[in-house]
Amino acid sequence: MKIDQVRLTEVAEEFQTPVYIYSAEKILANYDAYRRGFGDYPHLICYAVKANSNLSILKLLAEAGSGFDIVSRGELKRVLAAGGDPKKVVYSGVGKRNCDLEFALNAGIGCFNVESVAEVYMLNKIAGKLGVKAPVSLRINPNVDAKTHPYISTGLKENKFGISMTDALPMYREMARMPHIDIQGIDFHIGSQLTEIEPYAEALDITLALIDELSALGIHLKHLDMGGGLGIRYEDETLIDPAEWIDQAIEKIGDRDLKILIEPGRSIVGDAGVLVTQVILTKENEGKNFAVVDAAMNDLIRPALYSSWMNIINLDERDEGEVKNYDIVGPICETGDFLGKDRQLALTSGDYLAITHAGAYGFTMASNYNSRGRAAEVLLVGDQAKLIRKRESEESLYAEELQYL
Repeated sequence: MKIDQVRLTEVAEEFQTPVYIYSAEKILANYDAYRRGFGDYPHLICYAVKANSNLSILKLLAEAGSGFDIVSRGELKRVLAAGGDPKKVVYSGVGKRNCDLEFALNAGIGCFNVESVAEVYMLNKIAGKLGVKAPVSLRINPNVDAKTHPYISTGLKENKFGISMTDALPMYREMARMPHIDIQGIDFHIGSQLTEIEPYAEALDITLALIDELSALGIHLKHLDMGGGLGIRYEDETLIDPAEWIDQAIEKIGDRDLKILIEPGRSIVGDAGVLVTQVILTKENEGKNFAVVDAAMNDLIRPALYSSWMNIINLDERDEGEVKNYDIVGPICETGDFLGKDRQLALTSGDYLAITHAGAYGFTMASNYNSRGRAAEVLLVGDQAKLIRKRESEESLYAEELQYL
């Protein structure tokens, strides 16, 4: 198996396993699909940093003109370190602290996606202390079912995100009276890994009705942030065409003078990455076959956390070998430590396996559970494999710990 003319087994042999491998060409192609969809319509594509926050990937997108959707001060610092334009940054998240808001204001970010009444008052107070106005967009919760996994659904009233529709209008009125708040727009984000366009259309209709109410009150918004969440094909999902989604939004907006912001993450990097792991051994327990590999749930938690299905391919070509039904499991002492179940594969110890579509929410959700160092990351640029993150050593995991004796 090759990606961008580079054989994955050669990358695995050079950098060892487990290793995340990303295609720069595919990342840029995915970004460009959104850019082309907008054409000349005023817009800003803000890549969702939480999907994959490696500095080299952020730099690649920044150089392509991308903005960034962040959810923490740490992500903002990463964007700035990678050369991202702070004016193209939107700051989402329900738990921004005073120090986070102050840092972002001093950095000069483009907009805060405010998610609570308390946050607005905090932001107004801090902006006043700094003698500036805080650019604000209110994240509303349209109570729309995104029809996705409950852990990544964000637009229902029982979710922690955003402001309820009943509170949104009085909230805008209150913000309009605050001396250090500059109302810029409105924002909704209903979930992740969406495969149907209807929930987006429903949320957009609800949001546009609110925009019209605000306009009648003399509160004129400059932008509409539609979030992100378009799904990728892990198995047999039906996909939303970014251009179709954008076309529908532009048609619904009509002659309203609104710039569109979007926050894609998974659909930019998800199918641009693989996790390569090596089979340590195979074993059988009363007719049940296991392939124990050197990657584990600490490297890729999606199968354990979300019961996600991810394709697994044997990279070692062979003309013989018995195909068996395997569970692909890691070395961690948890029954939930699996990367795939019931996979029909012919394999043996030493084989390299590729877990595909692992570019999003793979490394960013990795941990050091069982005192395991996180994997190396490699970016394929043309026919070159560039190391963009060193593998963590065991010693580095406790370097900052202090022994109390």
